[in-house]
Amino acid sequence: MFSVTPVTHKARVLLVEDDIAISTALAAALERDGYQVETRYDGAGALESLPNRPDVILLDLGLPDMDGLEVCRRIRHKDVSVPILMLTARCDEIDVVVGLDAGADDYVTKPFRIGELMARLRALQRRPRPAPSEADPNLLRVDESGDVHLRGRPLGMPRSESAILRTLIRNEGRVVSREQLVHVSADGWPGSSKSIDMHISQIRRRLAIDEAASRIIHTVRGYGYRLDL
Repeated sequence: MFSVTPVTHKARVLLVEDDIAISTALAAALERDGYQVETRYDGAGALESLPNRPDVILLDLGLPDMDGLEVCRRIRHKDVSVPILMLTARCDEIDVVVGLDAGADDYVTKPFRIGELMARLRALQRRPRPAPSEADPNLLRVDESGDVHLRGRPLGMPRSESAILRTLIRNEGRVVSREQLVHVSADGWPGSSKSIDMHISQIRRRLAIDEAASRIIHTVRGYGYRLDL
């Protein structure tokens, strides 16, 4: 069972953008679309606003005091699961991968169409996430030596599979690209996205011995995988 964040209420958006012209125009567009908007202009301000419990964060990559990647990492370090949509002028694949690896859920490159941005916001709000009462912290656990345990029992996986599953667990609830998983695979580099798909298939077979665990790895078509406990 999963809970889905409703999109009909006045969702709270934390907009973090240091360009006054962009932030003003974007805040006005969001408010017209029914959102409550809190605007901050630097990373420190964004972190200070987390206790206000935004429903989604629009986070610019280029900020005056610290870049958006660092802000994103600090938010995730606080174990805040709020969806983060990164705004970036960079479009290289490596920048996208680094942003997602830092904890962002999605990204939009500048200049962007406001319609696309709104659609991505709505998609993030609709994304199924485990309800707090349903999450089982004992389902999967990584011990100090890096071994993965399923309900307290070691899975005994090959190093490559173990490295992939550990990465998915550390990024629980966020999409991890195939390229990222190729890099963390312990059996060497270079690899391929096809080899990652094969490893994921094997991991799913190992987890299938437990009904709840058999459903926790989701394929994000054309990009990678997401693990939801």
